[in-house]
Amino acid sequence: MKAFWTYTVLRVLLFVACAAVVFGIWLAIAGTAPVMWVLVIAFLVSGVASYFLLNPQRTAFARQVDERAHRAAEKFEEMRAKEDVD
Repeated sequence: MKAFWTYTVLRVLLFVACAAVVFGIWLAIAGTAPVMWVLVIAFLVSGVASYFLLNPQRTAFARQVDERAHRAAEKFEEMRAKEDVD
């Protein structure tokens, strides 16, 4: 579960940082910044950036999910085998 929270917090921080940078640049160039467009652009930029920057965290999260699914499948098979014996 730790990998999930680590990845999620880093993803949110990356989005907030991108939004701040986009807002600052837009404000410096135009004098005003439409919040909706800033959020849309920040969402797109942070999505692309997270693909490259957060790959180790995403891999750890995927590994954790896979291990948990494998344990659940083993437990299910174990319970099914007990049912067949009874």
